[in-house]
Amino acid sequence: MAGTSYKGSEIKDVDQFIKGDGLESSREKEIGQHIGYRYDVNLVPDYDRLTPFLAKYLEIMGWHDLNWLEDVHMGYEDGNPAVFDRNINGWVRVPDSIKLPDNQQDRDMIARELLIKFQMSDRHPLVQLRQAYTKF
Repeated sequence: MAGTSYKGSEIKDVDQFIKGDGLESSREKEIGQHIGYRYDVNLVPDYDRLTPFLAKYLEIMGWHDLNWLEDVHMGYEDGNPAVFDRNINGWVRVPDSIKLPDNQQDRDMIARELLIKFQMSDRHPLVQLRQAYTKF
């Protein structure tokens, strides 16, 4: 498949990476998946769109970036907005009471916030496992 010419350089078609394993960087090979923002700069978080909760979270944690949350995006499960929690290998649905903005970056920030809040809540399955199996 030929690439598209842009200002004299050749841009690879992203579809070619879907065929075969297409994992180019050592990090992609290590984690076994594509790093989306290598192909679409719109997936890089816009820090001007941080929710107040995420800004405070980063401050308390002493972090300067979203790091592990950068690849968390708003998705859909059975047509309902949801965020994927890798720790439980399942989707966490967005409550109906939350009105989602039209901007994808804003939806992704809400997804990140919801994921953190869910992982810190007593309703998270890993919290229940810790309580059941803690020795001390």
